[in-house]
Amino acid sequence: MMKTRNREPTLDTAVLDICRRELGRLSTRNFSRRLASSQDLVLRLDLARNLDEHKGCVNTVSFNQDGDILVSGSDDRRVILWDWETGSVKLSFDSGHTNNIFQAKIMPGTDERSIVTCAADGQVRHATILGCRKVEAKYLGKHQGRAHKLAIEPGSPHIFYTCGEDGLVQHFDLRTGKPTELLTCQPVRGRNFRQVVNLNAIAIDPWNPNLFVVAGSDEFTRLYDIRSCRYDASAAFGKPADYFCPQHLLGDENVGITGLGFSNESELLVSYSEEQIYLFSKEMGWGSNVNAALDDHLAVESNSEMESDTKPGPQIFKGHMNCMTVKGVSFFGPNCEYVVSGSDCGRMFIWRKKDSELVRVMEADKKVVNCIQSHPHTPMLASSGIDRDIKIWTPTALERAPPPSDIEQLRPKINSWMHQMMSPRDMALQLLSLRSQR
Repeated sequence: MMKTRNREPTLDTAVLDICRRELGRLSTRNFSRRLASSQDLVLRLDLARNLDEHKGCVNTVSFNQDGDILVSGSDDRRVILWDWETGSVKLSFDSGHTNNIFQAKIMPGTDERSIVTCAADGQVRHATILGCRKVEAKYLGKHQGRAHKLAIEPGSPHIFYTCGEDGLVQHFDLRTGKPTELLTCQPVRGRNFRQVVNLNAIAIDPWNPNLFVVAGSDEFTRLYDIRSCRYDASAAFGKPADYFCPQHLLGDENVGITGLGFSNESELLVSYSEEQIYLFSKEMGWGSNVNAALDDHLAVESNSEMESDTKPGPQIFKGHMNCMTVKGVSFFGPNCEYVVSGSDCGRMFIWRKKDSELVRVMEADKKVVNCIQSHPHTPMLASSGIDRDIKIWTPTALERAPPPSDIEQLRPKINSWMHQMMSPRDMALQLLSLRSQR
């Protein structure tokens, strides 16, 4: 039985599973999960429809708990609720933001009547759908600078967190309407030129909602415990419980982090700008005293005779490019069997998690893909980016896609498309803008 469960599902094993299901030898739940994680379905993902209503870049897409509604936000400052299966708009409204919406999410357990947003104006806002297509949108709080991401406490209809370029992490409870400032993310020792870490991403551990991670303009993902932030006065200045960073990036001041995600087993997924994507397990952190790790790393660099630490490193996912925008990263599959990310080349990349193999590369935008969201129950994806539409991907292709080209063969095409997309001057300005956030 163990070999059957661990075997990579294929079209042949899917047929065998159907027979076993009919004979009562495979439960309905296990059958659906095995089928949904099949690589055959990943290779049959095809563009099902375009959701085209926004008047600007679509910066965020997110499903509700049931998966029948998709919410999106855009540079046009509007929030749209979609029936993605029919492609119809259920509701479109003005968010009240004065600049580009970066994140919009439906609060769980609210019958899709409660939506929270954050944006480039730094504001955090709450929209309540009252009925008869009327919406009450109100201001909740603000960051100094852009607020890129928010994270909802798993299963909670009331509680969510936000982070911004001011380094601030805020805790919101919709029952009170007032934010609590949890911490301001401080740089590590020796980075006195930087007053705070400009935050791009935040995520909550699904197995322990007391734990959350933030990351931004330096090489570290910081893990915090909400209980310490609330009750320990010293933690108000941002004392993390753990730090995560690949060993070769320790001390590298030329990288930053744009996206974070937790798997259903609390594995941590981190997407670096101008670098790769890494998958960490819990034991791969550097502990709460990251300065000791930096000291050891510098000692090894200065003394070639010393041996570096044999600490196990994270998995690496290669091939995409993440230089020009703040891209997310996420898991795909009922048990997070795949890793998905957008790229500066306008493509969507899908890797198999267990061995980091690139299994699919798909054209998904004329310029840049920033957001990929997986459906909570079925093997389908929604993607968005610089284009003004949202693309829905379902496993409906008659033929399986061929294996992707070698990564090194893809690289020249990516560079060529980037230069076609932007002039050298515009590209340089964009990179300077991203680096100025650090």
